[in-house]
Amino acid sequence: MKMKKGTKAVITCMLIAVCLLCITAGAAYTEEYKALTGLTSVKAVFDFRAGNPQSAAMQLDLIAQVYHDKNIRAVTEKPEFVIVFIGPSVKLISKSREGFSPEEQKKLDEIAATVSRMSKDGIRLELCLVATKVMGVDPASILPEITHVYSGWISLIGYQAQGYSIVSAY
Repeated sequence: MKMKKGTKAVITCMLIAVCLLCITAGAAYTEEYKALTGLTSVKAVFDFRAGNPQSAAMQLDLIAQVYHDKNIRAVTEKPEFVIVFIGPSVKLISKSREGFSPEEQKKLDEIAATVSRMSKDGIRLELCLVATKVMGVDPASILPEITHVYSGWISLIGYQAQGYSIVSAY
């Protein structure tokens, strides 16, 4: 099939435009977060205190999304994330479903599934035993992927001293 000179020129211009668009789109993508400029690692510890099942499920899902985000992965293939469960959040990571409505129990199932995926991805998960005592939660009922520490605050202090950015999730 023969093309007219004008058609060939239009196609050539369109190809050049598409190439330029791809190049500028890539540049815009890498400049999306100025805060990540110059970083060679990403380390974050989440002070997780959400006590509402729906809110907690959403926040855990968002943390997982950030862990896998292309912008984070452009800095490092293996970001270091830790979630420290403190306060009322400890009730949501227990196998005990006492006191939760059927709808809330569905959210607790989502939380358990997200915790399992996070653990497999390499996100560290810690439980504050002081919080379990205050909230009346049996530490033996906590999801198995979660490490027990006496004080979540001590963990938060330690991680922050190691250069982890602290992020509140209430």
